[in-house]
Amino acid sequence: METSIFSRWHRAVDEHRPVAIATVIAAEPGGPAVGAKILVGDEIDPMGSLGDADLDRVVIRDAIGELAGGRTGVRHYGPHGEAREESVSVFIESFAPPPQMLIFGAVDFTGALVRVAKVLGYRVTVCDAREVFATTRRFPQADEVVVDWPHRLLERVGDRLGPRDAVCVLTHDHKFDIPAIMAALATGVGYLGAMGSRRTNAERLDRLAEAGADMAAVQQRLNAPIGLDLGGRTPEETAIAICAEIIAARTGRPAASLSSTEGPIH
Repeated sequence: METSIFSRWHRAVDEHRPVAIATVIAAEPGGPAVGAKILVGDEIDPMGSLGDADLDRVVIRDAIGELAGGRTGVRHYGPHGEAREESVSVFIESFAPPPQMLIFGAVDFTGALVRVAKVLGYRVTVCDAREVFATTRRFPQADEVVVDWPHRLLERVGDRLGPRDAVCVLTHDHKFDIPAIMAALATGVGYLGAMGSRRTNAERLDRLAEAGADMAAVQQRLNAPIGLDLGGRTPEETAIAICAEIIAARTGRPAASLSSTEGPIH
C-alpha cells in the first residue's frame, strides 16, 4: 500500500495537482503504528489507513483542509481521532502548486498586475486573442502568455482552478468579458474580478443576464469594478488594489485599516 501511495503522490505532483500525505509520527502504546500513512488530493480517493476508521475520518478531513490552504504541520488527536488530546501525532505534509492567476486582456494594467502577482507567489498566465498584444516581450515576467479567447482557455484549465486561484478580467470589451466571466463562474476559482467603470459594469451585468448567467452567483462571486478602493490611479497602484482585494477574499477578513481595528493581526 505504501508503494501505491507514493506512486500516486508522484503522479499528482507531476500533474501539478494538490496532494497531501498524513503520517503518524508518534503514538502511545496501543495506538496506530508510527509511519502509517493516508494520502488525499485533488480528484484522488483517500488512500491508506492509520489503523482506526474514526481516526482516518478525522485526519482525512483535516488533511483536506490543510491542503486547501497550502499548509504543512503537525496535528494531535486521541486514539480514535478525539479532539484536544495528544496521544497521537500526525504530520500532514501538503504539496500544493503555486496558486494561479489568469489575467484576461493584454492591456496597460496587465504588466503591473503580473509584477505584483509574481511577488505574491502566483503562477501567472496572460491571455488575449489579439496576437499583436499578447507577447512574451510585453509581459516577460508572466509564466505563460496565451493567444486565445479567454473562455477557450478556461475550458481547458478550469477544472484545475480552486479556492487559492484568481481570474482577473481586464479587457473592458463585452465580447471578451461575457464569455470569460460565464466560463469562470463554472469553475471553482476563489476570486473573480472584472475591470471597468460603474457604467461599464452595469452594462456588463445586463449582458450577463441576457446570456443566461446565474445572477445570484454573479452577485456573490463577481468583484466588479475590480479591486479595493485605495484611491490609486497608476497601473501599479491599481494592481496593488486588486491583489489586496484577492487577499481579503481569500482570508475572509474585512478590508479595513489595521489602525481602525482591534484583535490579532494574523
